[in-house]
Amino acid sequence: MATTTDLRLRRSVLYMPGSNQRALDKAKSLPVDSIILDLEDAVGPEEKEIAREQVCAAVKSGAYGDRELIIRVNAPQTPWGEADLHAAIEAKPDAILMPKVSSPAVLESIADRLESLDAPEGIAIWAMIETPASILNIQEIARAKRDPRNRLTCLVLGTNDLAKDTWAKIVPGRVPMLPWMMMALAAARAEGLAILDGVYNDIADTEGCRDECRQARDLGFDGKTLIHPTQLEPANTSFAPTDEEVRRAKLVIEAFERPEYAKRGAIKLEGRLYERQHLGVNRRAVTWAEAIKAKGF
Repeated sequence: MATTTDLRLRRSVLYMPGSNQRALDKAKSLPVDSIILDLEDAVGPEEKEIAREQVCAAVKSGAYGDRELIIRVNAPQTPWGEADLHAAIEAKPDAILMPKVSSPAVLESIADRLESLDAPEGIAIWAMIETPASILNIQEIARAKRDPRNRLTCLVLGTNDLAKDTWAKIVPGRVPMLPWMMMALAAARAEGLAILDGVYNDIADTEGCRDECRQARDLGFDGKTLIHPTQLEPANTSFAPTDEEVRRAKLVIEAFERPEYAKRGAIKLEGRLYERQHLGVNRRAVTWAEAIKAKGF
């Protein structure tokens, strides 16, 4: 099975409440890779319909440049789920984020609905991993990617919901969460899925957010979901390769391309040993750096 994801930048993935038109307008100019236009948790019951209208109008406007647009709908069993799905399909976002995906059966059911509604092929499905059952079934959920009709491309951790349902504390370093985070990451990588870390709740603590972003980067996540524009800079910088990492990556790539190293499985450069089998990691760092440079932030 695939062990790498596509290299689309998802360093910063910002939740924006669909009921807040001012926030939706502001998002058009923010330095953010992806925007989750939220119809679920961030929207109260009395605001669901106006949020749906505003979010779909935002997607259709074409005013967000190359930012990836994702609509998080309400779960199918809620009073708003079916209408959300219909409207999202008609709006044609890059992806639809399904909440509380606790088993592959949820994705299979959504696939049936997308087919029955003639959803455009370009709409992907993202899955929220936010219940104890999600973690216990994570391998089977990730394997749903093997069936193209499920359209699954990305897993999104819902750490607040996981904490709520397990009674785990969200503490600095997130020790209670680490086993679940790594289970989800391993499942995602085994199936070639992207995977995003959960949110950091203290919007006034920029350095705390930066610490969590760096932790998620070191664990192997593609990026972090965010709840406030002040968290964009910590995410964008933390999930970007450093200048030194890019310099070393280029050095390794160029060295293995030399005729004298053509048959070498490993070489020593600047006091470090580098193996040919890890060339993909170095190429990824260079590709990411080039994509970030082209994006401008």
